[in-house]
Amino acid sequence: MSTILVTGASGFVGSHLLPELLGAGHRVVALVRSSGAGDKVTRRLPAALIANVELRTGDVDRPATLPAALAGVDAVVHLVAIPRDWNGGRQLLEVNLDGTRNLIGAMQASGVRRLVHLGALGVVDREELHYAKSKARAERAVMESGLEWTILKPSLLFGPGDGFFNIVADLVRLSPGIVPVPGDGRSRFQPLHVGDLALCLRLSLERPETVGHAFELGGPRTWTYREITAEVCRGMGRRRAIIPMPVPLIKLVAGAAEAVHLPFPVATDQLRQLALDNVGPLDGVHSAFGFIPRRMEGELQYLRRRKAQQGPMPVA
Repeated sequence: MSTILVTGASGFVGSHLLPELLGAGHRVVALVRSSGAGDKVTRRLPAALIANVELRTGDVDRPATLPAALAGVDAVVHLVAIPRDWNGGRQLLEVNLDGTRNLIGAMQASGVRRLVHLGALGVVDREELHYAKSKARAERAVMESGLEWTILKPSLLFGPGDGFFNIVADLVRLSPGIVPVPGDGRSRFQPLHVGDLALCLRLSLERPETVGHAFELGGPRTWTYREITAEVCRGMGRRRAIIPMPVPLIKLVAGAAEAVHLPFPVATDQLRQLALDNVGPLDGVHSAFGFIPRRMEGELQYLRRRKAQQGPMPVA
């Protein structure tokens, strides 16, 4: 049994990773920013597992909080990241890149050597791609850290409480019989179930041979944006016409919403990212971790409930 510090424990991936680690007999130190986030972590867990979870308050954006968070741990799984911001990418760099650097520095100072970092598939360091460059630079910082690192780079994640698929589902709910997709809808993705990612994260911690490697992870087939939208509609039991919408028009609306900080389903930065496919090797999970990830077909019925009512994946 190891003691694992999980940053971002109250988030989407954290809600699925903690039961995976605890079910395998590990002890978890959950790093949370507030008591409310701590309550969120414990509410998601069955009573039998809570005894092996310790809540510690801290923030990767506040380096002074990290030494105490790292005390007595054997390894770290770093999940903290944000997908978008409102200030031209500055907050993305502060959280995704600087937060990772802060954690690396604290680990180096404390002597904790093992780090499993959650990266992202298809990210490149290009100035105009705010999210992508923040994640690509963070991955490079991990590789250059001198720690015993492993990086997992998943494609879109689906499962109860997810981000992307719930955004599409909200568009379906709002639509008057049609659902728009950006451009020609041919941008390609390789959706991976969050439960399969949680298993890969645990196996990375348990297998020393993963040290020093970055793994591109996706599901067993590729999907276009249009095909994903159609599958979301099927999962929800809704019939909708899927209509291509020019990217410049969506950018205009998204940019106007961002200028006044109004919520909009997609950010201008995310629209720029659609120019790059989000796919990797179809056998990436099997070749690295020895199992075949589940298919997405028929697995999106949880979208019939709104995100707040979905909850994490049931614990076996």
